Amino acid sequence: MKIIECVPNFSEGRDKKKVDGIANVLLKMPRINLLDYSMDADHNRSVFTFAGPPDAVRQGAMAACDQALAVIDMRIHNGVHPRIGAVDIVPFIPLAEVKMNDAIDVAHQFGRDLAEKHHVPVYFYGDAAIVLQRKELSVIRRGGYENFKEKMKDPLWIPDAGPSIFNEMSGASAVGARIQLIAFNINLKTSDLNLAKAIARSIRESGGGLQYVKAMGVPLKSRNVVQVSMNLTDYRQTSMRAVFDEVTKKASEQGVEVLEAELIGLAPRAAFKDTTSDYLRLSNFSEEKILETHF
Repeated sequence: MKIIECVPNFSEGRDKKKVDGIANVLLKMPRINLLDYSMDADHNRSVFTFAGPPDAVRQGAMAACDQALAVIDMRIHNGVHPRIGAVDIVPFIPLAEVKMNDAIDVAHQFGRDLAEKHHVPVYFYGDAAIVLQRKELSVIRRGGYENFKEKMKDPLWIPDAGPSIFNEMSGASAVGARIQLIAFNINLKTSDLNLAKAIARSIRESGGGLQYVKAMGVPLKSRNVVQVSMNLTDYRQTSMRAVFDEVTKKASEQGVEVLEAELIGLAPRAAFKDTTSDYLRLSNFSEEKILETHF
């Protein structure tokens, strides 16, 4: 049976009623399995993970986005996580019997349907990128929601689908196809944001650090600590343990300890082959965080 995964990120992480409303929509969709969802007030963001046959997942993604766009107003949104719209990203990931080309086809069809239905500018990224310069999500997000209206005036930023008019309530959306990614955050026992940013710069690939690591330092004002927030775009090449050890080492050199870590969404069992949840100090770990336990 063909199985594809979808991990949409919505720009709402403070209103539990709104986030649960999106979850309830997905729970009612036939032939898909809602595997996980979480919300974070400091990031002001929610992340959903669901899977099923490609056509069912595409329909589920649209239903979830319908709900999100009905209740999220970007004109009053703020948070520490980069974002360009209410439906910030919608990536599709091939799983059982699904090839990357299949995921790309689903991403393209979904993105065009989303743009047509909701008049939202859509940009394709990752393996679904149509314009090479848009392959990296960080390039699309550069400048953020606040500067996207001006960004779209540049002919180089005509959307891949949808209108070339910025909808201030909904913003824009990035739709992609990619391999499994691990969202891994490490919280430090300090409120020193400069330290978190320095560590993030030193470990991310673009700064000459670890391959396949994207990182940023952000404040968690609700807890008076800082976080090194990361995406591991290929855990087979750079593992969670390697990243955890490097962040721990660099923090220790400045006399700071690691408070805890967290896994956003799910991770393949293979990601733990050289470590354990206890070693990584994962505060939110359970067996349900392992992707394979759901199939």
